[in-house]
Amino acid sequence: MRFRHPDGSLVHLAYCTNVHPAEDLDGVIAQLDGCSALVRKELDVPVLGVGLWLAFELAEQLANSSDALHRLRQALLRNGLEVVTLNGFPYAGFHDEVVGKKVYLPDWTQPERLHYTRNLVDVLAQLLPTDATYGSISTLPLAWREPWSVEQDTLARAAVSRLEMHLARTEESTGRRIRVAFEPEPGCVIEMVPQGAEWLSPYGEGGRIGLCLDTCHLAVQFEDPATAFAVLDRAGVPVVKGQVSAALHVADPGDAEARRLLAEFAEPKFLHQTRERGGRGIDNLDALDQLAGADAWRVHFHVPVHAAPRSPLSSTTDVLEDSLAHLVGGAHPRTLHLESETYTWSVLPSSPRDTAELASGIAGELDWLRSRITALGLEAL
Repeated sequence: MRFRHPDGSLVHLAYCTNVHPAEDLDGVIAQLDGCSALVRKELDVPVLGVGLWLAFELAEQLANSSDALHRLRQALLRNGLEVVTLNGFPYAGFHDEVVGKKVYLPDWTQPERLHYTRNLVDVLAQLLPTDATYGSISTLPLAWREPWSVEQDTLARAAVSRLEMHLARTEESTGRRIRVAFEPEPGCVIEMVPQGAEWLSPYGEGGRIGLCLDTCHLAVQFEDPATAFAVLDRAGVPVVKGQVSAALHVADPGDAEARRLLAEFAEPKFLHQTRERGGRGIDNLDALDQLAGADAWRVHFHVPVHAAPRSPLSSTTDVLEDSLAHLVGGAHPRTLHLESETYTWSVLPSSPRDTAELASGIAGELDWLRSRITALGLEAL
């Protein structure tokens, strides 16, 4: 979906297609012709944004085959879909039976990560609508937090410098500006916004390398949105992309009913890092006994923003709305790209039964976000 900010900027809202399992071209086209088309129809919008997730083999194919790229572009056109952003975090296997820490591999010390991201840059430069100010690609926060050495940090910086040069060459040769956004996530080398601001500050001046702010991750870490944005401003680090999502919130970990309902979210596919306000954190829900339970918990489980979990559980939509005001409210937007990234529909306690139900859920989230964005003074187009 598209919105016009009062300053004249064009703001894009997409849903991330990493919710779909396809990793080859036929499968991705089928999801665009199927679920994505249904979402656009339900929302009744002229253009629906999709934040494409392209597994590494497909990214390689699209970057090197004009015929494959043409097929993808035609699927987007016939369904009224646009692509201004790609999710370059998962490399492959995001819908394996168990994903866990595999999602952080290859990391930014490994040449495969740079090669994959370069391919995504080349593909996005060809898919980007002519009136989009820039294209964005979100990527992982360097690596899982351990092991991480000075030598690994040096390797990562060298890779990001080579990426920055590729972005500059792409802009010069195509006239399209592509930007890459590193996404802080609990448990990773760049875990919180201040860490991201510090690590990314050397690249801020060029504007091609910046931060992807995920409001679920921000909430899990109990970060205050206003403080986080102030830190980024001081460091001169741009917010290239915002992922507008919500985490699980447990106000009283001692509540037996809350613990019973929380157990329904303890599934093996994805990591569900959990943090206690003012206390320690754990890497998954199978280690809750390591938390003191003296204050509220927040869980890295992306839950639908328009449908609160059963009480006494809740979600962090308050953090999302506060962050959204900083992202696109005010005199000028901090970012032009927003993405709804609830990839967990298949592992929710009550998951959608079919494509139509999934499309209805995604449309519900986007409609909820649309109402909040227009309330900030933006015009839906």
